Amino acid sequence: MIKIHLNLFVTLSKYLPENSECFEIFENTSVEKLIFDLGIPLDFVKLIFINGKRQDLNYQLKHNDRVGLFPPVGGG
Repeated sequence: MIKIHLNLFVTLSKYLPENSECFEIFENTSVEKLIFDLGIPLDFVKLIFINGKRQDLNYQLKHNDRVGLFPPVGGG
C-alpha cells in the first residue's frame, strides 16, 4: 500500500473520503482506477493534476503523490 494526498474540487468534493489527506491505495494504481474506486463517473473528471503537473488517466500513482481532480468548468 502507498499513501497519496487527494483533493477533489467543486462538484467532485462530494466523493472525497474522510481520510483524503493521507489516502491509502495499492501500488501501481492508475488515476483511472482511483477514479473508479472512488465511485466517480469518468466523464465527471476533466483535469488531472499530480504534484502540480497535468497528467492523464494512465498515470501510475506513487507514494506521497498529491492528486487534484477537477470537473469540467463552464461559464460565460
